[in-house]
Amino acid sequence: MDKVNIRTVNVIQYLQPLREGGSLPALVKADDDFLYVLKFRGAGQGVKALIAELLGGEIARAINLKVPELVFMNLDDSFSKTEPDEEIQDLLKFSVGLNLGLHFLSGAITFDPVVSTIDAMTASKVVLLDSIISNIDRTAKNTNLLQWNHELWVIDNGASFYFHHDWKNWENHLTRTFPLIKDHVLLQSATSLKEASTEIKHLINEDTIIEIVSKIPEEWLLSVSDVMTITQMRDAYIQYLKSRLSKIDLLVKEAEDAR
Repeated sequence: MDKVNIRTVNVIQYLQPLREGGSLPALVKADDDFLYVLKFRGAGQGVKALIAELLGGEIARAINLKVPELVFMNLDDSFSKTEPDEEIQDLLKFSVGLNLGLHFLSGAITFDPVVSTIDAMTASKVVLLDSIISNIDRTAKNTNLLQWNHELWVIDNGASFYFHHDWKNWENHLTRTFPLIKDHVLLQSATSLKEASTEIKHLINEDTIIEIVSKIPEEWLLSVSDVMTITQMRDAYIQYLKSRLSKIDLLVKEAEDAR
């Protein structure tokens, strides 16, 4: 695969909160003059949601799904001092440092399964992506998909990798599949799962996984576990993803049975 290059930019302007997101992300401007949706390290699930967002987004990109560019975003402490809203003020204060941003797709609309059509291969790849990363949040209620320029774009993977909320027992997840795929918004359209799995096997290998996991900032890992070292946590993400890919045929069968 191509080398994963994630740029780092600085937030220069806080424009507005995006209240449709549960964790209160914001539209911001960076010093490269682009707009981004900023995901805050100080929000509910903290840096674990940012790690899941980063890994899920880059794996989606590796299997040739459309994903807005992900960037690391430095936030300084000046923004909280001028913010009148107390809730946002606290969020900004607790998020000083390195956060994650997604390139803002101006004019994009939320994918609506009732009115939008999607090709079987793309639907199948998104379903298998979410089985691989154990994403519990791509349902009809909350699709976390956008339509932009007549294409489907994958966003919001922060509810993935839920094993990392309990590091003491993370290894128990290595043998599991993903029964929650039954609730996936694209499951009915995913009629090319076998073909999609073949393509995924060609596009992702252990080197891909190691490359993507290596991009998790050390400071995010430092703050999330007192039972494992940074190296052990990186290795856990790698082992987890390898175990998912090794049983992709089982994940295909599980999704087909659910459909």
